[in-house]
Amino acid sequence: MIIVCPSCLAKNRVPEDKLGSNPACGQCHQGLIPLAPIELNEQNFSQFISNSDLPVLIDLWADWCGPCKMMAPHFANVAKLYPNVVFAKIDTEANPRLSAAFNVRSIPTLVLMNKTTEVARISGALRTPELQQWLDQQLSA
Repeated sequence: MIIVCPSCLAKNRVPEDKLGSNPACGQCHQGLIPLAPIELNEQNFSQFISNSDLPVLIDLWADWCGPCKMMAPHFANVAKLYPNVVFAKIDTEANPRLSAAFNVRSIPTLVLMNKTTEVARISGALRTPELQQWLDQQLSA
């Protein structure tokens, strides 16, 4: 599998059976699969999404959004439970082109991506069990 380093954006080839053993980037030696959400923006989004073989769950949010702030710790908690999914956050205010490209109508909006293909989407704040249930359904489909 190709895993894009969230720190330096280098592409790393990792055997699928080694994903659970905390692989590190060959270039910057940072962890390739952080168990916390990473920040994506207009500068790194295309490089990261188009080259990663892992599914990416994106939280589109804004700092002024109360439900976004309420969901943030739940999103971070669930990220720790899924080492084979990259959890990412995109600030819609700081990245208006990405917000427009995703056609965001309300926030928070979660989008599950497989490379450049949108697999699923849900809007509204979710708590940990709801988020896990929704993600499990999407990953098993």
